Amino acid sequence: MQRLADQLTAVHDGSKEWGYYLAQRRQGEGSLWEGKVFRAREPVEHPVVRVHPETGRRSLFVNPGFTTHIKDVSDAESRALLDLFFAHLTKPEHVVRHRWSDGDVAMWDNRSTARDANRDYGVAHRVMQRITLRGDVPFGVS
Repeated sequence: MQRLADQLTAVHDGSKEWGYYLAQRRQGEGSLWEGKVFRAREPVEHPVVRVHPETGRRSLFVNPGFTTHIKDVSDAESRALLDLFFAHLTKPEHVVRHRWSDGDVAMWDNRSTARDANRDYGVAHRVMQRITLRGDVPFGVS
C-alpha cells in the first residue's frame, strides 16, 4: 500500500469545505490574501505522500476536508483509497488529543499534520486564529 500511495496524486479542493464561506465573506466580496480577492478556491494537485522538506520524513498528504479524489483512477477506486488513507490518519497511535486550559496556544505544521477540532467544548467559547504562511511546493517520493 505504501508503494502504491507513493505513486498517487490527490486533488484538493478548498471549495469543498470553504466555498460557501469564501463567497459570503466581506458581504460577498470574497477573502483578501496578498492583495488579491478570492471568492473561490481552485482545485490543486499534490502527491498523496509528501516528503517534509526539512526532516525528509514521509507523510500522507490527504484529508477529508479538502481531498476530493485520487487522480487517474476510477471514482470507486478513488473512494476506496481515500477511505483507507483517512482511516489510517485517525488510528489512535496517530492522534494527539490536547486538553485545553485557559491561555493555551497550539501550533502545528500543516505539511505533516491533519487537524480536526472535536465539537466537545459544550457552551465554552472557542476562538481560533489562523495564519497561513506562503510555503514550499509539496513534493513526493522520487
